[in-house]
Formats: sequence, structure tokens, C-alpha cells
Amino acid sequence: MRKIITATFVSLDGVMQAPGGPEEDPVGGFEFGGWTFHYWDDVAGAFIGEIFAKPFALLLGRKTYDIFAAHWPYQENSQIADRFNAVTKYVATHRPDTLSWQNSQSLGDDVVAALRQLKQEDGPDLLVQGSSELIQTLLANDLIDEISLLTFPLVLG
Repeated sequence: MRKIITATFVSLDGVMQAPGGPEEDPVGGFEFGGWTFHYWDDVAGAFIGEIFAKPFALLLGRKTYDIFAAHWPYQENSQIADRFNAVTKYVATHRPDTLSWQNSQSLGDDVVAALRQLKQEDGPDLLVQGSSELIQTLLANDLIDEISLLTFPLVLG
């Protein structure tokens, strides 16, 4: 049986964002991209290394999928990119015909039912990255088995 695991980078006031640069996800006028950079250390690296060392499939909301699909396929000499590009990606989306990143598939119209079914099947655990709206759905339906938060000591407002 598979587990659904979240691994989230979060500020003290609940802002979730990947450890990218200043240009990372400026949607809605967000101006603080790259906020994790100054706090990244060996502990953060070990946290990520431990999570990515195990077999997994990605479970993504549509916004995170779009960000990842525009970035990871174009990264060279990156173990994380190689891993993300190779694994199956399950996506909560209303636009399944636009999933162009290799090994991506839509969860269909009933995301909760699809995930309950996937959890019963054999296969790697389902790792949620980003995807705050999807996480809300997962929490509301008691589908998350493990929550890992890497909390950064700052408030972004």
C-alpha cells in the first residue's frame, strides 16, 4: 500500500515556495522569491536528500506542475532533475490535455477517489511538492500519511 507524503518548505507565516531564485513564482505580485536561499544549509540539504533517496512518484497540483514542467526538463547535470523527469507524475488538473511533461497523467475529475485507489495499489509512495491547494484537499479527506515541514525562520507577510 502506498503512502501520500508531503514535503514542504514554509515560512513562519505559512508561505510555501520551493528553494528557487528571486524569479521563482511571482504570481499575484509575489516579490519575495528566493527567500529560502539565505537559510539553506546542510540540515536542509540532508532533509531533501533523505526524502529523495526513497522511491517515489510525484503528486502535484496544477500550479506546481506548471512551474516544475517549465523548469525540470531543461536542467542538465542535476540528479533531482533526472529523478523528477523519470518518475510518474500524478496531477490534479481540469486540463489533462495539456500535460506535456514526460510520464505525467491526470488524476481525473474525482481526485479524492483516484488517490484512494492509487493508495491501495502497489508502487512507490506519492510525494507532494508545493501544491498548497491540493494539500488542502488531501487534509480535508484524511489522505495524507506523513507531513514533513522544513520551516524557515522568517515572516513574509
